[in-house]
Amino acid sequence: MSSKSVNVKVVMMDAELEFAIPPSTVGKQLFDQVVKTINLREIWYFGLQYTDTKGISSWLKLDKKVLKQDIKKEQTLQFKFRAKFYPEDVAEEIIQDVTLRLFYLQVKDLILTGEVYCPPDQAVLLGSYAMQAKYGDYSEEEHGSGCLANDRLIPQRVLKQFKLKMSEWESSVMNWWLGHKGMDRLEAMLGYLKYAQDLDQYGVNYFSIRNKKGSELFLGVDALGLTIYEKNDKLNPKVGFPWSEIRNISFNDKKFVIKTIDKKAEDFAFYSARFRINKTILELCIGNHEMYMKRRNPDSIEVQQLKEQAKEERTQRQLKISMKEEIESAQRELEVAQGRIRRMEDQIYELNEAKRLLEEKEHELQTLNTELASERAMSKEERSRLLTEIALQESRVSEKRFEVKNKTEEMNKLKAEVESGNGHLPTEFNDPDDLTNAHIEMSTFHEGDVNNVMPQRELDRTNFTDQDLSLKHKLELLTKELDNARDERAITDFDVLHMENKRQARDKYNTLRQIRSGNTKRRIDQFENM
Repeated sequence: MSSKSVNVKVVMMDAELEFAIPPSTVGKQLFDQVVKTINLREIWYFGLQYTDTKGISSWLKLDKKVLKQDIKKEQTLQFKFRAKFYPEDVAEEIIQDVTLRLFYLQVKDLILTGEVYCPPDQAVLLGSYAMQAKYGDYSEEEHGSGCLANDRLIPQRVLKQFKLKMSEWESSVMNWWLGHKGMDRLEAMLGYLKYAQDLDQYGVNYFSIRNKKGSELFLGVDALGLTIYEKNDKLNPKVGFPWSEIRNISFNDKKFVIKTIDKKAEDFAFYSARFRINKTILELCIGNHEMYMKRRNPDSIEVQQLKEQAKEERTQRQLKISMKEEIESAQRELEVAQGRIRRMEDQIYELNEAKRLLEEKEHELQTLNTELASERAMSKEERSRLLTEIALQESRVSEKRFEVKNKTEEMNKLKAEVESGNGHLPTEFNDPDDLTNAHIEMSTFHEGDVNNVMPQRELDRTNFTDQDLSLKHKLELLTKELDNARDERAITDFDVLHMENKRQARDKYNTLRQIRSGNTKRRIDQFENM
């Protein structure tokens, strides 16, 4: 490593960036260099992750020099560019296409590696969105049997749990993939995230903690608040505290103290095993708390401008897609019309040729009749031969006249089709790029239009699947089909928990409502007694 510069590698989900930075570089300078390179403006979700000298995953501090942080020393310093904070609702909050893609790739990886639990039916649904995002519309010619062999579609845990061949999984994914026809790739990524965000473990950072009793528990930190889990169940939190209830968080060594806005409730504390991890917990709490409050206030000028710009870009892109479809449709019509014209030209040629032959036959017949009339002295045999030849020639002339009549009718019919508009020739196309400078009417967002929302609006949410009864029914049928092939020996603890949740009709959002019921003091007591 040169004394004048430091080699740095930043690993994205689908690419790698390499930089040479001065030793004096602070974290924010490196972070800014990365986001500028990928043209990312929604920077508040992301951070640079590294492995420290103790083997613990940590986030790069933006206000400290890179080399002053406890990064594992290598010839090239290694970082991962990852989402540090998650939106509450991807459809409402994510603005830029690049942000959408980064979240899609990261969440998909977490699901496929098993870090986020995904039930089998949802895995098939998400796999179909992943195929649409990667390949676009399904095509039987391009995506025949075995075409998905090189794509990771289903978590390995799910594959091991069922007595199904890979071809059967592919067939199931393809059946769902067909239903996404016409969906563009970014729309498919958004669809993937809409369903993924309803998974129980989506966006949750888990940390091992103990309460005052010494009970071993898990602390969950996410976009909505703090949640407490029992040690043997990371799917179903037992107590929850929204960020709107929390006034202050601090730690001293291994002890965390939480102060709430409820004056009647005492502070509550929990204990973490490692000081280094406590710093990460505090960072995530502060960042998520700040974003939670920002979402419940009017957008800043910067966010409003970013949304307006993104909306305009998406409108332009949709116009280009529409124009491309119109051009392709017009080109298909043009090819049909040109084919009809070629057939009409062929028929005109054949008609003219038939007319020419008719004239020849009529001329030959006339010659024979003249010859018959002028040869008074010909023998009886010669006269009989000539009469036979005349009769044959008259038959040929009659056939040619019938052929000319038919070809004339066919040509007139084809000509009428072309002139009626069924085979019209498009005369002018607009290139999609010509729309770049077109005037587009844009609706603007005014602060005065914003109504104050309840601080816990997330309590009104429902699973995205429940909003589409047809889809919900299809998933239920898929679950029944899969159950017939399930290997009971391969069922995991997570599967048991999930199946019990389904039996009790319990999902992420009604669990959230349940764990926040009652006042703050009661929930603190519940935590202390776990």
